[in-house]
Order: sequence, then C-alpha cells, then structure tokens
Amino acid sequence: MTDVGRLRADFPILRTEVRGKPLVYLDNAATTQKPKIVIDAIGRYYEEQNSNVHRGVHHLSELATKLYEDARVRTARFLNAADPREIVFVRGATEAINLVAQSFVRPRLRSEDEVLVTHMEHHSNIVPWQLLPAVLRVAPIDDAGDLVLEKFEEMISERTRFVAVTHVSNALGTVNPVKRIVEMAHARGVPVLVDGAQAVPHMPVDVRDLGCDFYVFSGHKIYGPTGVGALYARLPLLESMPPYQSGGDMILSVSFEKTIFNHVPHRFEAGTPNIEGVIGLGAAIDYVRGAGLDAIAAHERDLMDYATGVLSRVKSLRIVGTAREKAGAISFVLDGVHPHDVGTILDREGIAIRTGHHCAQPVMERFGLAATARASFALYNTREEIDALAAGLRRVVEVFRA
Repeated sequence: MTDVGRLRADFPILRTEVRGKPLVYLDNAATTQKPKIVIDAIGRYYEEQNSNVHRGVHHLSELATKLYEDARVRTARFLNAADPREIVFVRGATEAINLVAQSFVRPRLRSEDEVLVTHMEHHSNIVPWQLLPAVLRVAPIDDAGDLVLEKFEEMISERTRFVAVTHVSNALGTVNPVKRIVEMAHARGVPVLVDGAQAVPHMPVDVRDLGCDFYVFSGHKIYGPTGVGALYARLPLLESMPPYQSGGDMILSVSFEKTIFNHVPHRFEAGTPNIEGVIGLGAAIDYVRGAGLDAIAAHERDLMDYATGVLSRVKSLRIVGTAREKAGAISFVLDGVHPHDVGTILDREGIAIRTGHHCAQPVMERFGLAATARASFALYNTREEIDALAAGLRRVVEVFRA
C-alpha cells in the first residue's frame, strides 16, 4: 500500500498555500510536481558536475557523460527495452513523434498512403502526421470514449503505412488496448507508435510485451523536468532511419565533401543536449520505481473510483468520458457554467485543475463541447483533496445560482 503521507513530504511545492489555503494540485495531466530527489539531482549537476557530454576527457566531462548515459540505461530498464541504444533523448513526446514522422514514416510514403490514428489523440499525435504527404485516417470512438476496436481493425488497409495511437487519453482518461491494437496492425505488416505520455506515470509499461515499434513519453508528466523526454524504438528500425536534425555529436566525421553519421542513438541527439534534464529524468524514474508502479497504479485506481463517485453526486455535473478502463484524469462539465469560470472559482479555494480543450479539440468536437474541466491525479493526491474539489464545485454551483 502506498504511504501517501510519506510521498507528499518528498514534494516541497505541496506545502504551498494559495490565497491562504493549502494547495490542492489536480492538474497532473498537464505537468506533475517534482520530488526533492529530482530537484537535488539537477542542482547537484550544476554545482558539482557541470560539463558537456561526449566531448572531453577531463573529469567533469567524463562524469557528466556517465550520468547522462546512466539515465539512458535507467530509461531502457523502466520501459523494459531490449537495449539502451533503443532510447533516444528528446525534448518530449512531441519531438519524439515528429522525429518518427519525418525520419521513419516520410521516406516510406507513396502516393495515397495512409496514417491511422484515433479520434481521442492529443494534437501532438495529429499535427505531425498532417505535415506528411499522407492521408490521415481517424478511427472513431463511442459515446463513452472507448475506441471502436472493430472499426479500427477494418480501417487498417493495404494503404496503411503507419498507426499512431495514444495509450491513455489526456482528455478522457480512456486506456486503450494497445497490445491488441499492435497485434491488429502487425498482422497487416504495419508499424505502430504509442504515445505513452499519459500512461507511464500511472502504470507499468513493458514495450516488449506491448510489441510496439515506437513508444514516446515526456519527463514532466512523470515527476521529471520539463523539456526532456524519451523515444523508444526497436533497434533495427532506429538503425534504418536517417538523422532528423544535424549538428554536433550526431557525427563521426565531417569534411566539406562528406559527413559520416554517428551510431544510434547519438545520431538523433544533435547538439548539446538537455543534460541536466536527462539527469533529472533518471532521478524521477528512480523515484517512481522506488515508490512501486504497481502500488502507484492501485492507489490511483482508488482515487479514480472515489472521485467518480464523489463528483457524480455534485448537482448538475456531468462526467465526459465513461470508458470501461480509465486512468489519471476525469473530465466534466457543470450545466450553465463555463469551464473557465469553474477553474477560476476553484483557484480561489487553492484548487488547481485544467480547463479548456486540453490540446484535444477533436475530442471536444466529438462530444459537442468547446471545453471541459479536468481533474487529474498523481501518486501524492488523496481522497481528502477530492472531497475539497467536490466542496469547491458545490460552491461554484451556488455562485451561479445566486
């Protein structure tokens, strides 16, 4: 069982007061807070280890390089990748998807080829495919927010060159059956990318068990720094891909006549990387593994179940997205109240939620909405905070009825 009190003590920001009231932070799908171990790892790098990586033989450079590459090993172990070389450090899930789109998918496209996504995707898993000379096909979701799996399978055709799906919807909390999706696509010889940004904070992820070809996530969703993330790619695929960006460190030799590119994964990490971010990501992964992903998942399932029950009893509140399996987030609307007004009034009570379209406008359109309010949970949240959210929402209803 997760000792939430002990875990909360690891996050300095949770001791913050907002307008004289204790912070209730329920915007974790946007970004999670950072434990002291991550903050200290970044500070220690700047105070004691600061140097560039892969570029020097002096002590600090060798130390920074070791810390950077150790984080790659930790990330590979975290996802159960077969080889640390299957991990490329990027700025986040967005850059990882763009890398795959431009370096893997674009060179393989022919006229009228298709990329298949779902109707619940984040903009970051829509727009990169629209930039390609490909037809974007969209598999439907039902009124509960579940993927219509039979239709998805029907839409995989001889023209489908790639499948890109979210593991967990940031707007609805829907958990997709990605292992089954991968099996469907691979039966037709189609590679699959899984956007795991909303999955890795909430559940164990084993890329070899899932069978996917690519998996992406962002560090700031999993208690790590912003501006860093990881791309997992099966090694043979990664080795077949040309560089996405060029510059220092992604080369073996350069002349005016010819450049010889570096081996993977360094071929895809041009320029000075976000060294402190990668080190912080490694510390965050250590923290999550120490807390226990199974324990985190069980705790957050309890929060989701409890919050669903509590919020359902708030008058005029409607939950948007009632999929069979959900994780991390609950979106909702209050009749007659704009979500931005909901968020503003809750903020006066020290309660932080997200309001808007959540970078998932097609999802909003599917449900006939311009925006929703969203409460999203992390390992440090409690039932008492959910009670505070419900009390705050009842105050919102009272304000707009007055």
